[in-house]
Amino acid sequence: MDIMSNLALGFSIALSPYTLMLAVAGCFLGTIIGALPGLGPSNGVAILIPITFTLGLDATSALVLMTSVYYGAMYGGRISSILLNIPGDEPALMTTLDGYPMAKQGRAGDALVLSGVASFVGAFLATIGLMLLAPMLSQVAYQFGQAEYFALYLLAFCTLGGMASNNQAKSAIAACIGLGIAMIGYDSRGMPRLTGGNLHLYDGIDFLVAIVGLFAIAEVFFFIESHGKKSSIGVKLDKVRIPWKDIYATRWTMLRSSFVGFIAGILPGAGASLGSFLAYMSEKSIAGKNGGFGKGAVKGVAAPEAGNNSAAGGALVPMLTLGVPGSGTTAVLLALLMTLNITPGPTLFTDRPEVVWGLIASLLIANFVLLLMNVPMVKIFVKVLMVPPWILLPGVTMVSFVGIYSLSGSYFDLLLMVGFGVLGYVLRKLDIPTVPVILGILLGGKMEDALRNAMVISGGDVMYLFSTPISIGLWIAAIVGFVAPMFLRRFLKKPQAITD
Repeated sequence: MDIMSNLALGFSIALSPYTLMLAVAGCFLGTIIGALPGLGPSNGVAILIPITFTLGLDATSALVLMTSVYYGAMYGGRISSILLNIPGDEPALMTTLDGYPMAKQGRAGDALVLSGVASFVGAFLATIGLMLLAPMLSQVAYQFGQAEYFALYLLAFCTLGGMASNNQAKSAIAACIGLGIAMIGYDSRGMPRLTGGNLHLYDGIDFLVAIVGLFAIAEVFFFIESHGKKSSIGVKLDKVRIPWKDIYATRWTMLRSSFVGFIAGILPGAGASLGSFLAYMSEKSIAGKNGGFGKGAVKGVAAPEAGNNSAAGGALVPMLTLGVPGSGTTAVLLALLMTLNITPGPTLFTDRPEVVWGLIASLLIANFVLLLMNVPMVKIFVKVLMVPPWILLPGVTMVSFVGIYSLSGSYFDLLLMVGFGVLGYVLRKLDIPTVPVILGILLGGKMEDALRNAMVISGGDVMYLFSTPISIGLWIAAIVGFVAPMFLRRFLKKPQAITD
């Protein structure tokens, strides 16, 4: 009954014309961003965050807009995967294995519609899971003390960093860079650190400046270098129809993959990439050698799309209930909430129910909007792939600069944003992931406070960090989360071997 009454509150907010308009706009923009190869949901959300401050949106409206962009980008990533054999983002990588072969067989329209339906099933079921599971997990979070929170933050660094790079050492370096940036400014005792005497740095680094620089500005630099001035469609899209037979044949595949993806999304750091991979591999093992995977199998399209979209919804669970991002995109969303003076965690459901349940209701609506949008408007989204970068890139840069300046009114923040853009570009050239850097900036201060408070409570006894079953379990999970990718990566590194 509590869930139903809270959901009624959420729909009263989500069905207001203004909130509904934001959800539709977010779905449309997200799908376009997802269709552009290389951008992906984390970059798309980071690029558009400044718009929320330019428009003066409140917390609920801003979160509805950005999560709609998030969901839309997860839908859109399949378009370039199927038509160009280029993943729109990393989770869409598995879709290329059967989506592109389907397109070469003259079934591009069928593949796009089927993947859209699978995305809807995965995202819708994940939103239901978020609605049912998040309140229960928030009650468990009340059992967390300072030692548990420190171990939880460590778990986030180990798992998110471990899955974000091909090299564990590089992930650790990225996390240390982020933690070092988080130390800039006054500490909890009022002592300045690492400021170099610059007054602009005494209040620390604004994480939105860092995020927009590391994602949006760095993406501009990287896109200029790697893509040139032209874009073209790899497979022609003649007609779009609804393949009812294929949808019916993959109904159980969608349900199983949605469950697998949601579980992967809940795990901090696993995210949509692992959800997509596990969903694809589980269906491939069920189908056996005669399943035709890698040759244009419809289940090979439905499974990863349902898996990565349900993982995207699952990643919102730890962010809202524990304040720990479950993926790179939810790390960006966490920064948005913190900027709006919203503290994710167990008290969020009681202190700001309108934010949580307005978001959940909006996501339920956004899923239907995306389904209706992604079938008849596929041809329109395909046209976006032909937009030349010399038009696209100046628009991205302008949005970033205007948004950050409207937020702070400081020219120093603009220079700092460009500096983070250069840093992000260098890190990507060195194959050092940027997500652990963002995580370090976001959680560094909280992690330090948890450690300091734990030491104060225990009188400096380090063993206090291992004093409860919850903290011990989190420490074990952190170690496993850091080591496990070393064994998983041999499968993720060469996806073409999956089709052998």
